[in-house]
Amino acid sequence: MINVVNYPIAFFICALIVLWLSTHLGVILSRRKGGLDDRALQDFDIIMTATSTLLGLIIGFSFSMAISRYDQRKNLEEEEANAIGTEYLRVELLPAADTAKAKQLLVHYLDERIRFYITTGSELRQINAETAQTQSELWSTVWAPASAQPTPIAATVITGMNDVLNSQGYTQAAWWNRIPGQAWGLMGVMAICANVQAGYRIRTKNRYLLLALPVILSIAFFLIADIDSPRRGIVRVRPVNLVTLSDSLRQP
Repeated sequence: MINVVNYPIAFFICALIVLWLSTHLGVILSRRKGGLDDRALQDFDIIMTATSTLLGLIIGFSFSMAISRYDQRKNLEEEEANAIGTEYLRVELLPAADTAKAKQLLVHYLDERIRFYITTGSELRQINAETAQTQSELWSTVWAPASAQPTPIAATVITGMNDVLNSQGYTQAAWWNRIPGQAWGLMGVMAICANVQAGYRIRTKNRYLLLALPVILSIAFFLIADIDSPRRGIVRVRPVNLVTLSDSLRQP
């Protein structure tokens, strides 16, 4: 089953249609039930205000969750670049043959990490498989000389490689850490209720006015989904630090 939240533009269109239909449902109910008297209208406005306030709070909390996750992915990309760059220097403490092999593997691993960030998902499984294989080769490259001569210097190289491998795991976990589906469901229910109430309350027949609230809420949903989508959103984490590191390592 395709999760439409992973496709922000499609999600915006779906949300706009659903909320627009919800508003028209409120209009239909209003016409069938007839108008409300002044006292009932005041009570209805209280309910409508409470619903809109609660919806605004939920959207605000969800936006905050999306921003915090986006910042976390950015910070982990920087940490991953720092870990790889530091280990690239530490492997020079190994024997010459192992140093050359480790540096070559680190450059190749760096390219794979950049591909992880820029891919839209179609090649992700292959990239993950290649990354796991390269990680195994990297670990073997530093573990063999370190186990042969277990010195504090070798332990430093092992620790640096461990940081490289761990940073990839932290990054992957951050990319899996998304806004829960239950939160999206709650926002959707509250948005539908708010639009039904708005349609029930509005007396004008102006179609553009009936479209105002659905458009506003759909834009808010689109922004949250876009920031929370690591791969298919407009606002994405770019591997700026990894690319900069790759360019610096390839300089003669």
